[in-house]
Amino acid sequence: MILPREKLIGLLEQYPPERRYALAVFQDVQSHCGYLPKEHITDAAAYLGVPLSQAFAMATFYNALSLEPRGKYVIRVCDGTACHIRGSLNTLDSLKRLIGLSPGETDEEGLFTVETVACLGACALSPVMQIGDEYFGNLDDGKISGIVAGLREKEAG
Repeated sequence: MILPREKLIGLLEQYPPERRYALAVFQDVQSHCGYLPKEHITDAAAYLGVPLSQAFAMATFYNALSLEPRGKYVIRVCDGTACHIRGSLNTLDSLKRLIGLSPGETDEEGLFTVETVACLGACALSPVMQIGDEYFGNLDDGKISGIVAGLREKEAG
């Protein structure tokens, strides 16, 4: 979703027009849009006095930022050593069966995006995935099915 110009300007003006606020601005824009639209990167760079090349370098460097629309629920599956050994590939297979997505894909409804990450720092819970601020560990087909069903119910309700 592209923000209306006046809303984007209001968002930008919450920050001093200084380069050091670029990441915070990008995160804020992304939280409103669900991703970081290229048009907004251009406007933010101009406001902050950041060269456009540096703004795009920052926007593409951080995994937390996305230039493509993502689902409401971004499912991050850990594929670090502990999770990989304990079945992260099975977790990805379960998600593929349940929601039809492989890593890097977003469903047509804009509800789910699946990503893999190098480590979520929850090795004792492996295999583990994160949705928003919530971690789900010791995953198996049943748990994953319940989590996905719960999210779908939440949206339907």
